[in-house]
Amino acid sequence: MTNAPREIEDLIELMSKLPGLGPRSARRAVLYLIRKRGLLLAPLADAMHAVAVSARECVTCGNVSTSEVCEICTSEKRATGELCVVEDVADLWAMERAGVFKGRYHVLGGTLSALDAVGPEELRIPKLVSRVADEGIGEVILALNATIDGQTTAHYIAEELEDRCTVTSLAQGVPIGGELDYLDDGTITAALKARKRL
Repeated sequence: MTNAPREIEDLIELMSKLPGLGPRSARRAVLYLIRKRGLLLAPLADAMHAVAVSARECVTCGNVSTSEVCEICTSEKRATGELCVVEDVADLWAMERAGVFKGRYHVLGGTLSALDAVGPEELRIPKLVSRVADEGIGEVILALNATIDGQTTAHYIAEELEDRCTVTSLAQGVPIGGELDYLDDGTITAALKARKRL
């Protein structure tokens, strides 16, 4: 706690809830923003307001968009019959950054976890199964993090989609315990090209 005005304390408290920022880091960031208020603080506030008003989840894949259906889902060039399944939007963006996958995506919104009481219905797994049938998907690529929950989810999805389409997963390049958002583009490219059938 500092002797700062309540409004500034509130901003520090909110910033400290962001990933990677604790109370001290948040305090430094807020002080920096205040010093650069014309250059950073006001434009940041405007940008955050614009995103708060316009951002929504794509009803088809779960990506973050400013329209009901995202650009990836509406692109005819993406209708390849391949669907890449990821845990969250950060993983989708990591795959897009690598620039090697030209199909469409499906964001699960997490992984199965008995400890956290997260079952298939809490994720977008039923929607995935219906998309495979409705969109004529020939291959589902499971680009899930190489964690225990990620692998459990991958096996569950593979069983659900058995005899409906080919199910593959990322292969070499993704370390055990690794998360897609932290991998470099070359590693993601190698893993996607060397995917294997489950």
